[in-house]
Amino acid sequence: MTDSMPLVFVVDDDQDIRTSLSRALGQRGLAVQTFASAAEFLDAYDGRSSACLVLDYGMPGMSGLELQALLNKRGSPLAVVFITGHGGIPESVQAMKGGAIDFLEKPFRTSVLIDRVHTALHLSDERRETQETSRDIQARFDRLTAREEELVERMLANPAEISSKELGNALGISPRTVDHHRARILEKLEIRSLVELPDLVSRLNGGRLKLARHAVPPGT
Repeated sequence: MTDSMPLVFVVDDDQDIRTSLSRALGQRGLAVQTFASAAEFLDAYDGRSSACLVLDYGMPGMSGLELQALLNKRGSPLAVVFITGHGGIPESVQAMKGGAIDFLEKPFRTSVLIDRVHTALHLSDERRETQETSRDIQARFDRLTAREEELVERMLANPAEISSKELGNALGISPRTVDHHRARILEKLEIRSLVELPDLVSRLNGGRLKLARHAVPPGT
């Protein structure tokens, strides 16, 4: 992927289509990489780069829909624009349910494809930024000790302010120890107040917090 040009992947088993689309997209300032099959594309794609994927629906081997489903399962930020010479309503509905930007039947106007490509590029950039933010936040949670994880879980389960004394009684530790853990949690999560904790979790991918859940040493 180039640093200065938006990237478009074209996956189509028809050489003429690949050549035509590569020329048309390149003339509009887009970097283009073409592939003759889903397998060839998967061998080259790093799984994280944002880009538009112009994808043929009906290819031998792994179909376009199968590739889309696999990319979705892997959490790829790619945004897909399907192209097809023989698709129907059921196929287009399935593609759109999978998050495709559009399902264009050949022959289509180049101007329409370019418009959909730019929409896809914008969406893909947003997805990548969201995923990078989520990874950064999860990395902060990964710094927590077992006891700090336990405190975080209890505070998330009880959004109302819980006193250090109440937490200490529940965990069998002193309020002073709780205060020490609170301060360390703020430092490691890079937040100013525990009031920000629920919002931080909501910015994780799908709002799903993963904790190591190690055994907590007694008295800590």
